Amino acid sequence: MVVELNTKLFSERVGLIRDAWTSAKNKEAYEALGDVDAILLVAGDPAGEEEPVRKTTAFQTWLLGYEFPSTLLLFTKEKIYFLCSASKAKVLIQIEKSNPSVPVEILAQAKPKDPPTDAFPNFVQLYASQSKVGMITKEKHTGKVVEEWEKALTEQDVKVEVVDIAHCVSSFMAVKDDEELKWMRIAANLSSTLLTHHVAAKLEQILDKETKITHVAFADQIESRIGSGDGERAPDMRVWSKGRGLADVDWSSVEFVYSPVIQSQNTKDGYDLRASAESSEDNMAHKGIFLTSLGIRYKSYCSNVGRTFMVDPSKEQETNYDVLLALQAELLTVMRDGTPTRDVYAHALNFIKNKKPELERYFLKSIGFGMGMEFRDAAYLLSPKNNRILRTGMVFCLSLGLQGLEDKDGSNRYALSLIDTVRITVDKAVCLTDGIKSPKDFLFFFDDSPKKEITTPAKPKKSLPAAIKNGKSSPAVKVVGTKVLRGKTRAAASEDALEVQAKLAAHQKLLHQQRQQEGLARWTGEEGDLLGKEGKQWKKFQSYKGEAGLPSEIEDMRIHIDRKNMSVILPINGFAATFHINTIKNASKSDEGDYTFLRINFQTPGQLAGKKEDTPFEDPDATFIRSLTYRSPDGHRFDQLFKQITELKKEVNKREQQRKAMADVIEQDSLVEVKGRRPHKLPEVFVRPALDGKRLPGEVELHQNGLRYVSPLGSQKIDILFSNIKHFFFQPCDHELLVIIHVNLKSPIMIGKKKAHDVQFYREASEVQFDETGNRKRKFRYGDEDEIELEQAERKRKHALNKEFNAFAEKCMDVCSSSILMSQTGETMEVEIPFRELSFEGVPHRTNVRLQPTTDCLVHLSDPPFLVVTMSEIEVASLERVQFGLRQFDMILVFKDFRKQPLSINSIPSSQMDDVKHWLDSSDIPMMEYRVNLHWGPIMKSINEGPYDFFLQGGWLVIGGGALSDAEISSESEEESDFKAEDDVLEESSASDDDESDYDGSDASDDEGSGSDDFGGEDSEVGDDWDELERKAAKSDKKREINGKGGGSDSESDRPKKKNGAKTNGKPVPKAKAKGKR
Repeated sequence: MVVELNTKLFSERVGLIRDAWTSAKNKEAYEALGDVDAILLVAGDPAGEEEPVRKTTAFQTWLLGYEFPSTLLLFTKEKIYFLCSASKAKVLIQIEKSNPSVPVEILAQAKPKDPPTDAFPNFVQLYASQSKVGMITKEKHTGKVVEEWEKALTEQDVKVEVVDIAHCVSSFMAVKDDEELKWMRIAANLSSTLLTHHVAAKLEQILDKETKITHVAFADQIESRIGSGDGERAPDMRVWSKGRGLADVDWSSVEFVYSPVIQSQNTKDGYDLRASAESSEDNMAHKGIFLTSLGIRYKSYCSNVGRTFMVDPSKEQETNYDVLLALQAELLTVMRDGTPTRDVYAHALNFIKNKKPELERYFLKSIGFGMGMEFRDAAYLLSPKNNRILRTGMVFCLSLGLQGLEDKDGSNRYALSLIDTVRITVDKAVCLTDGIKSPKDFLFFFDDSPKKEITTPAKPKKSLPAAIKNGKSSPAVKVVGTKVLRGKTRAAASEDALEVQAKLAAHQKLLHQQRQQEGLARWTGEEGDLLGKEGKQWKKFQSYKGEAGLPSEIEDMRIHIDRKNMSVILPINGFAATFHINTIKNASKSDEGDYTFLRINFQTPGQLAGKKEDTPFEDPDATFIRSLTYRSPDGHRFDQLFKQITELKKEVNKREQQRKAMADVIEQDSLVEVKGRRPHKLPEVFVRPALDGKRLPGEVELHQNGLRYVSPLGSQKIDILFSNIKHFFFQPCDHELLVIIHVNLKSPIMIGKKKAHDVQFYREASEVQFDETGNRKRKFRYGDEDEIELEQAERKRKHALNKEFNAFAEKCMDVCSSSILMSQTGETMEVEIPFRELSFEGVPHRTNVRLQPTTDCLVHLSDPPFLVVTMSEIEVASLERVQFGLRQFDMILVFKDFRKQPLSINSIPSSQMDDVKHWLDSSDIPMMEYRVNLHWGPIMKSINEGPYDFFLQGGWLVIGGGALSDAEISSESEEESDFKAEDDVLEESSASDDDESDYDGSDASDDEGSGSDDFGGEDSEVGDDWDELERKAAKSDKKREINGKGGGSDSESDRPKKKNGAKTNGKPVPKAKAKGKR
């Protein structure tokens, strides 16, 4: 790699040092440089990964842009001297030749095998000629060069007065230029994004699921989000894509300043608010106070952020943290250009005294430090004794905290922390890090007791006395069981419904705008066809590597079929020509008189005219053989040849189809079995897809890195690794016949001779062993005692099954979280349980089934074919056949991968439309509504031909109108788009369009079970909307005026006859007033 130094920047910063040095006696920050003759920087071997960045290394990098280990630098007012190796001298020579503001001389040492030079003695002599030298004295360096340097000084008895200039070096680097501020902003954005979009979300999952995980393991998962520097593991773009200003990040320059710190009340040594704190090996608590902090370095510049999360906090804890939030807002107004650092601390202490005096003794002795290439610059501590002055362009870590707080009962000690990276400006400080400051983000309430909502307190309303009737007041709400019989009035309920609809419409509009922005950002610079037609080309097949491979039958000069090499050998003008079977399109045989004709047709370009011919050939001017015809009186031989060619062609096609079908099947790593003990087992379960042989229950074993299903006799096994699990479901047997553990895989695996994307383990909830016809008890019992007892026994049996399967699922989650591979990748496996109360019916395949949402998916698991849809992979949802009077509607889910066929779920009851809408809206899925079915084949084909153009012309806002109402859509511009759903796309699509599409363009309502039988088939039409009726009426009026029959005649003869056509559900469209003005 060629190292290029920024010589201009070096010259500017060297000039800054010389100017500060010259006027050092007049500036307190540089007072130590006043009587110094030279500055010496000693850099030994590089520091270890666990050590913080040394000030010498930071200063060297600030000057040169790179770290130069084993290098000595002597800076005088007249000249700068470098003592380094020959290889480093080749890089530093760039500075020497650039004529910087202070001249530079390179003293290069000889290579190990070359004779020594006088560079080292000359450098020692230069150092010895100085009377007073400034150095960073508190740092200790090691290495061969440092040892030789110290040995030379001792032997020559060099006596030079040394002055510590560490604080002066800090002042040189304290004020950041525009480029440095840019790197620090990116570092701060990285820290904020990771905290907001990963740490907070993962912590909530851990608390909600009560996952057993150590503080260190959670910290390692967080650290793995940036990937590995060697390129083996890429950054987790699912997290970083949510940040702002991170599109052009150089990920090789991103690293953690320190391993993320996670602390809870289970931390062995208690809460530690020092910058040197570390995560412990203890398991995380699931309640109380949680402290998190992390720092990310980008291009050598640091950032830091930390927050406090609270689970079921007391009122006092909330109040104390509110004090810290208010204090930070106050200090941002105080930290401005010209303010001494001690005044910042004094202002903070006075604020605490005035706001809540009892917190003063818990307040930290230092509330921050300067930050840049060094994570913690001790010269710029925000402490009561430091009198350094804040300047515009400086960056600080503002670290506020309360240490050693106690609960009211004194049972637990806790601490609170609030850390941000701030930049100093002329009139105030600005936070570079943000997020997790609203109470809804850091307060969690998981107990069953009702909590006060975190809202602004409203003014108390006067209670009105209830109306008195028959001496009793009328109850506001009457409840029988769980049903509210009387609550709000109809008007109030209507207002609430309108308010909910307005919120949904506003949120949908926002979601459509976000999808539009994401689409433009995602496809910027991406042009061409996503379906890959531009990459299509003619494949070349080789039948034989040379003449030696040809079969001996060619000497007979007869047609020969070589099944082994999948080739056909044809005699042409005395030569044996070989053709691979893939070059042959088909063969045909015909009899004419005494002869039999065998015709062989070849694959050639230009056979099809129009859009179908989309496969280019590298030489369009080439001449192709389209077919060959042979004649023979031996009809029996040609029959055999025709049959062999046809069978070979079928065999090759079948093999190619199997190869394509198995292209995404992976070969998993080996399962690591549990050693030293028996694995946890789930016995007596069946598996789907079923294994070969008799249907008998087997058992599922839990091992170190996955699951293993073992058949009853141990002859067949199915291994599933945790790393290949995409979703893990547990469906209880409440209201179901089966209790299920369902595994959805990232990549399919082979089970028997078939590939499987899903593997399911289940047990039947009903038992056939017990007697339902009665027994001896029947003699002594009368009535419903037997039925009641059986129902109770069934409830107990189902409860035991649910408990057993749920316990096994939780064990799987715990083992997965603690596995080495999952800890390295940072992935966690969560057990998802379907929400039956949110379920709705629909037809995703051929039968009507119950679809149930989970936390991240929409599933149907009760019987095959299974359905698992990951909601994060959905781009938009289209609700179709949404009309008043129709009892069912359809839902089309369009995937973010536009090459995938949209999923059609038909015949959803219209009574569940509101529930479906609210569920989609809560999942942040944009929705579109249509009165008829769209043909998604042509639509997706046009999108794939140019996704960027699609979003450039409006995207889904053009197709669906986004969250706009009908009136807004009708008043939009008349300008047409290539992607707008035209009438012919909405109502009908030609057969040619359907054939050439890579998607199924059939109407979803034409499938079986779609509910279209209610409309009388194709003879039933959809009535015209009011705008269409208005246009027809205006046209009719104009026609009457032309014929002289206008003027408002009311006679029946003057009116046009009513057409018998438009109907809805078999009924004529009723007359109604039009919406718009005529």
